[in-house]
Amino acid sequence: MRTSEMQDLIEVEKPTETATTTPPSVPEEISLDDPSLYLNRELTWLAFNRRVLHEADDARNPLLERVKFLAIVSSNLDEFFMKRIGGLKQQIAAGVHTQSLDGRTPTQQLKECQTAVRELQAEQRRIYVALMEELCKHDISIALYKDMDAGEQERLREHFRANIFPMLTPLAMDPAHPFPFISNLALNLLVTLRYPGGNEVYMARVKVPVHRDVSKRLIPIDDSQTYVTLEDLIVNNLDMLFPGMDLISCALFRVTRNAIVEPDVEAANDLLELIESELRERHFAPIVRLEVQPGMESNHRGMLAAELGLNEGEDVIEVEGMFALRDLFEIAGIDIPELHDKPHRPVDHPLLANDRRNIFHIIRENGPILLQHPYQPFSTSVERFLRTAADDPKVLAIKMTLYRTSAGAILDSLIQAARNGKQVAVLVELKARFDEAANIQWARRLEAEGIHVNYGVMGLKTHSKLIFVVRRDYSQLRRYYHIGTGNYHAGTAKLYTDLGMLGCDEDIGQDLTELFNFLTGYSPPPSYRKILAAPYNLKRALIDKINREIEHQERDGNGLIQMKMNALEDADITRALYKASRAGVQVDLIIRDTCRFRPGLPGISEKARVVSIVGRFLEHARIIYFHNGGEEEYYIGSADMMGRNLNSRVEVHTPVENPELRQELRLILDVQFADTRSAWDMDSDGNYTQRTPEDETARGAQETLIGVAEKRLAASAKHKEKKVRSRLLSHFQWRLREKGMQ
Repeated sequence: MRTSEMQDLIEVEKPTETATTTPPSVPEEISLDDPSLYLNRELTWLAFNRRVLHEADDARNPLLERVKFLAIVSSNLDEFFMKRIGGLKQQIAAGVHTQSLDGRTPTQQLKECQTAVRELQAEQRRIYVALMEELCKHDISIALYKDMDAGEQERLREHFRANIFPMLTPLAMDPAHPFPFISNLALNLLVTLRYPGGNEVYMARVKVPVHRDVSKRLIPIDDSQTYVTLEDLIVNNLDMLFPGMDLISCALFRVTRNAIVEPDVEAANDLLELIESELRERHFAPIVRLEVQPGMESNHRGMLAAELGLNEGEDVIEVEGMFALRDLFEIAGIDIPELHDKPHRPVDHPLLANDRRNIFHIIRENGPILLQHPYQPFSTSVERFLRTAADDPKVLAIKMTLYRTSAGAILDSLIQAARNGKQVAVLVELKARFDEAANIQWARRLEAEGIHVNYGVMGLKTHSKLIFVVRRDYSQLRRYYHIGTGNYHAGTAKLYTDLGMLGCDEDIGQDLTELFNFLTGYSPPPSYRKILAAPYNLKRALIDKINREIEHQERDGNGLIQMKMNALEDADITRALYKASRAGVQVDLIIRDTCRFRPGLPGISEKARVVSIVGRFLEHARIIYFHNGGEEEYYIGSADMMGRNLNSRVEVHTPVENPELRQELRLILDVQFADTRSAWDMDSDGNYTQRTPEDETARGAQETLIGVAEKRLAASAKHKEKKVRSRLLSHFQWRLREKGMQ
């Protein structure tokens, strides 16, 4: 479909001007190494979560979707403390005083992050209260046990007796009993008691057993949509746990542990053992945050901080209302259609929708296919590709990288391929953060089926998204592939916006052959024909292309660079973009979260744009575009512009050369830059302003692309019907002529 035809399918709105502060004056001669030019990684990530939190406060969103966004921010903040705050604390403990690119020491970053988090959590609590009021209007509420009538309390007490009480284990805290181990992110009750008539006070810790196999956090009252929290139910039935004792106080607390640990490399015999060791160590990792209930006695609060090795003034946070708002996903999942977004049903890619032939024949005859998730289904594209490869007798070998995945079709197809006698090699990345345990499980399952499982290159994390298939086509071998921006995970493919390309280009196939030889063997990394691969040539190639755009600008005045990604953190790439912008190249960036680049700086980046899209799906695709004097270049791939991705990960970006596929990428970029509903513009200070549409019914970029996918499929089907009718008519006319001739 041509660009003009695709443009006819949508109405792209022009962005409205947003109010921004007057950018600070920056001398033209300023060095591009000046720390003031660069925003802080941690603070810009927290700013992204403020934009997500705004979705919870935006009355234009359906109520239960707003609850979902509130839960997302809570979950994100937990991870932020585990990874980023934990890392900063490690640096401080190690005596690191080195300044970051933006000129902050670890101590300065920690203090500013703690301030920003407190502000974010205050806003979070305000929105929580407002949403609870709105939910009550729809008979959805989280009530207190004490406010239930006698009958409801009795039924809840019986539920407690039968389903919760057996799982509780009170742990005494006194000179004879050491301070108990506190699990990461678990809810705990600090209980003080004494015997009737006695003076001695006893203290115990009770872990709240929130677990999918034990009890959900929110317990429904009868068949209503009124809930009590599990900890509230426990607190009001402690007499069963401590019979005959007087309850003096009971306060809720929760700890967050550092997720960054350093396992003993020398003690491990292999990488699998090393990762298993790291998981064990993470369980006992240092604590970085203590959340406590307001009103907890000061001596109890101080005791907990001391026992957990925390600074009471900095690391202890009082939480008003409900702890762990991430559990509001349980409320967000209530099935009330009118309180949710309109259901999204992905539509098949036009080339795959009604063609039941072998998918390799379709790719070979039609050329490369660009997949857009979640607008198009993962199951009828990527899973179909792998499933066909597993069953096709002409397929000889399958190679694949797995960073995050899920049980289901992907693993089943790999196993089926091995059982069908094909050579199957899978690189499983064991160091995928928070997915290590699952990946160990998948790796062992694949190995048990006789599949060659590799854990990658020592010192590098394999983050690329690749499926590589060798098939005998007629008298020759042909290489087919899928190169993507997102994980091979059926669940996230419904929630994240990602791109993938199916193809059989000879040069890209040869590049992937050599790349997999390096990943599974000892071949040195070669110079590739078409793909850009980190840590080998991706970063250098991008900087060279940015510099080439400067040359075009100086010669012809038409320099243009556009990049869409999750994060821009790498110093060299950011510096190169500043250099290009200062030379007059138009630099347009769509960055989801972390961004060091400051647009609007006089003499540096005054014409540059930074846009962030926040919508019902998590933006996750990466697109890189260079105008290149009219010889345009488009790339898609797995890498964000972060130091870790470019320097210490195996990443792959592939060129998109097919004109029709380029038109599809151009449409995505144009729609997102023109978005007036979901787009936020960054100003020169790093602050964001959400665009305000003139028309309140305006659709965001994601809703627009949903419509585009539906209309493209409908247009394709109509075109196909016309072709079929034409063929039938021609055949009918031919039969008439044949009969006439007879």
